[in-house]
Amino acid sequence: MSVDRAVMLFAGFMVLASLGLGLFVSPYWFWLTAFVGANLMQASITGFCPAAMVLKKLGLKPGVAFS
Repeated sequence: MSVDRAVMLFAGFMVLASLGLGLFVSPYWFWLTAFVGANLMQASITGFCPAAMVLKKLGLKPGVAFS
């Protein structure tokens, strides 16, 4: 699995988890959904993604988006 796919997988998991927590625990969890979306937009513009940096250090092979 490449860093790019792992970042998308992690972001999708975080969105779904925060939606579930927002529905069943507290609506404040929707702020996590907003943060993940804003971080995805920021990463697409700047190319800076903290999750990608961590995944690279964990040994995943680099992809094309976050090189």
